[in-house]
Amino acid sequence: MKPFQFISVKLALCLITGILLQQLFNTSVTVSFCILLSLIITLGFLYLTSKKKALRFGIIAALATIALGIFTSSTSNPKNNKLHYTNKEYSSIPLWHLKIDETLKPNLYTKRYIATIKSINNEKSYGKILLNIPIDSTSTSFNVDNELNIIGDVANINKPLNPHQFNYASYLEDLGIYHQLEVKQNYQLTHSPSKTLKGLAVIARENIIEKLNAANFSKQELSIIKALLLGERNNIDPDTLTAYKNAGAIHILALSGLHIGILLLVLQFILSPLEYLPKGKIIKLITIVFLLWGFAILAGLSSSLIRAVTMFTFVAYALYLNRPTSSFNILALSLFFILLIQPNLLFSVGLQMSYAAVFSIVLFNPIFQKVWEPKYWLTSKIWQLTTVSFAAQLGVLPISLYYFHQFPSLFFITNLAIIPFLGIILGLGIVVIALALCNMLPAFLVQIYNNIILAMNTAVKWVATQDAFLIKDISFNKPQVLLSYATLVLLLMVIAKNNFKKTALLLSSIILFQGVIIFYNYKANTQEQLYVLHKSRHTILMHQTGKTLKIVSSDSLKNNQTFNAIRIAERIDSTSNLKLKNSYNYKSHTVIVVDSLGVYPITKNNTILLTQSAKLNLDRLITEVNPKQIIADGSNYKSTVELWRKTCLKRKIPFHYTGEKGFYIFD
Repeated sequence: MKPFQFISVKLALCLITGILLQQLFNTSVTVSFCILLSLIITLGFLYLTSKKKALRFGIIAALATIALGIFTSSTSNPKNNKLHYTNKEYSSIPLWHLKIDETLKPNLYTKRYIATIKSINNEKSYGKILLNIPIDSTSTSFNVDNELNIIGDVANINKPLNPHQFNYASYLEDLGIYHQLEVKQNYQLTHSPSKTLKGLAVIARENIIEKLNAANFSKQELSIIKALLLGERNNIDPDTLTAYKNAGAIHILALSGLHIGILLLVLQFILSPLEYLPKGKIIKLITIVFLLWGFAILAGLSSSLIRAVTMFTFVAYALYLNRPTSSFNILALSLFFILLIQPNLLFSVGLQMSYAAVFSIVLFNPIFQKVWEPKYWLTSKIWQLTTVSFAAQLGVLPISLYYFHQFPSLFFITNLAIIPFLGIILGLGIVVIALALCNMLPAFLVQIYNNIILAMNTAVKWVATQDAFLIKDISFNKPQVLLSYATLVLLLMVIAKNNFKKTALLLSSIILFQGVIIFYNYKANTQEQLYVLHKSRHTILMHQTGKTLKIVSSDSLKNNQTFNAIRIAERIDSTSNLKLKNSYNYKSHTVIVVDSLGVYPITKNNTILLTQSAKLNLDRLITEVNPKQIIADGSNYKSTVELWRKTCLKRKIPFHYTGEKGFYIFD
C-alpha cells in the first residue's frame, strides 16, 4: 500500500501543517481568512482556465489546505470571539452566570468542575472556566446542567512550580480554559435549568450505576465494570490502576478507540442477518452508527469517546464499501474532518495514540502477517492477534515513551490474555446493564460476569508483578519522537519498494536518531545547575553535576515525584540525599539558609534563602548583609512572604517566591 497516493492523506497532512504553523505564528483571524480566500480564488481560476497544469493546481490546493488549517485553528481560539470573557473589562467584582458542563475527578483538597459561561453582569458572554470547591464539612456538589450565579474574581491556573512537571495549565488552555474560580458561599443555584444531552446522559448513567450497586458485585470488580461500560474511573483502587499501567493495559480502562473498535466488530457480527433484507447493508450501517453514538452518549460524551466514535463511524462506512484500499483512505478522511472541527485535538495525547495505533495496524499488520502463515485455526488466530498487538505498539511506542517514560515488554501477553475476551466483556456487560435496568438481573449472571472481571484483574496483576520485564524511567524527547516516526515511514517505503535512495534515507534517519541520543547524553554529562525547588512545608536545593544529582533537603524525600521527573528528563544515573546546612556554595554563589531561628552570618553580597517563616527583621538583615537576591521557598507562610515582598520592594532588592514564580535556577 502506498499511503501518500490518497488525496485524503495529503489533505490531512496539509491541514496538520497549517495547525502547527498557527501555533507558531498566531495569525489573526482576518489575515488568515484573507490568505485562504485569495488561495481559493486562485484555485478556482486555475481550475477554470488551466486544467492540464496539474502540478500548479496541486501546489495551490496544498497551500489552500494549509491556509484552511491556519484559519480554522485561529477561529477555534476562544479568545478570538468578541463575546469571550477575556475580551471584556469590569469595574467591580462581576456576577457570573454559569452552567456546569463536566464533573472532574476531585483531588485531596477540592472538587472540580468545568463550567460554561452564560453571562457576566447579565450581559451575554462566552467561554469556559474551572470551578473549585474546597472539600470541607459544608461543601456541596454540583451536577451536570446545574446553573448558578456566583460573585467573584477569576484567578490564573497555576503553572508548574518545578522543572519537568506536567503543565496542567497548558493542558486546560488546549481545552479553551484559561482561569479558575473558587466557590465558597458566594453562589446561588438557579431554578429549572435547561437540560442538555450530556446532562440527560449523566442522569441515565447514574440510574445504571445505582442498579449495578444494588447487584452483588465485588467492590473492585464493580469499579472496573463502571470504567469499561460507563467511563467512570474515579472509584478504581490506585493499586489496580498501577497494575494496569505497568502491564501495558491502562488503555483498557479508558473508553477509547479500542472499545469502540471491538464494539463495532461485535455489532457487525450480531447485525449481519440484516444484510439479507432489501437494502440490508445500508440499514445495518445506519443501525451500527446509531448504536455507536448511543453508547458514546450513555458513557458521557467525553472528547476521547466523540473522537473514537467519529473515527469508527468512518471505518463502519469503509466496511460498508468493502474495498481493499478504503480503510486507510477513510481513516485519513476522518482525521481531516475531526481536526477541521476541533484543530486543538491535534495536541491531544488520546488522538495521537489512537490514530498512531490504527494507522500502524493498517500499514504494518499485513507485512507482519506475511512473515508466517499458520496452518491451524487456533494458531492462526493467536498469530493474528500477536501481529496486531505488535503493529499497534510500534505505532504508539514513540508517543508512549515521550509521555509515560516506560515500556511494558510483556504487552503482547496482556493483549493475548484480555483483548480476545474484551468483546465478550463488552457484549455481556451491555446485557447485564439492560437486565439490571429491568430489575431482571439473575444472581448466576452476576457471579459469572464478576468472575470474568476478576480473572482479567488477576491476569493483569500477574503481568504487572514481572518487574524484570517493565522498563522504566526512559528519557525520550520531541526530536526522538519525530525521528522515530520518520524512520518508520522510511522503513515502510523501503519495504514497499526498495531502492538505493530510500535505503540511504532510512540509514541516515537511524544515524541521525543515534546522533540525537549522543548529543543529549553529552549535554547531560557536561551540565551543572543548582535549583531551589518549591514544595509546601519543605526546603529543597537540588545540585546537578553531569548525570549525578544531589538532593539537599530538610527532610528525607527520596521517592518524591518531582525528583523522578527531573531524573528522567535530565538523564540522571545516580542520586544522593544530603542534609540541609546553613550555607551552600555553588560556583561564585554562596547561599545562606535562614531558618525559623532567624540566625545568619554577617557576610556581604550573598543570596539569602528564607525558610520556615524565619523570625527576623528583614529590613535590618538587608542593611547588615546587603544581599544580591532574596529567595523565599514553600516552607514559609504566605502572609510572611507578603511582608518580605513589600520590604524587598521598598529596599529595591530582587525577591523570588517559589510559590508564585516557581523554582529558582542559579546562573
